[in-house]
Amino acid sequence: MPESLSPSAARVQSALEQAGLSLRVSELPASTRTAAEAAAAVGSSVAQIIKSLVFRGKHSGQAILILASGSNRVDEAKVAAAIGEPIERATPEFVREQTGFAIGGVAPVGHTNPLRTLIDADLFQHAELWAAAGTPHAVFPLTPDELRRLAPGAATLELKSQG
Repeated sequence: MPESLSPSAARVQSALEQAGLSLRVSELPASTRTAAEAAAAVGSSVAQIIKSLVFRGKHSGQAILILASGSNRVDEAKVAAAIGEPIERATPEFVREQTGFAIGGVAPVGHTNPLRTLIDADLFQHAELWAAAGTPHAVFPLTPDELRRLAPGAATLELKSQG
């Protein structure tokens, strides 16, 4: 693992390498906690930022990772229909327990536990995307094809709220 990265960012870098991808995590001086902050820090549009949102199945208690375009609000009813149960927002403690990351730095890979994952179809209209890499200051660039490789078996859905 790279010595220059914080432990959480290094864990993401290691997961990327284990996936066979030559992507590089960068830790930035500016915050990347929100999609708008991340877009400003990397010089991209907000839509190119992958928001990693963790919800909890109301009946199963299962963690659900939603990888959404930074410009979209996720329609929770669409997610519930896709997974077959209502969802609720996860607490910061649940997010850290399930992913190993704090909110604002949840990466699409390197989680403590395997997570059921849904990907926002709108992400696939961009040539380049940016994802969180374990801390509110760490990110990495990737293509939509690389995102698919990082989340094998993830369902790709239209998750955007129409309202």
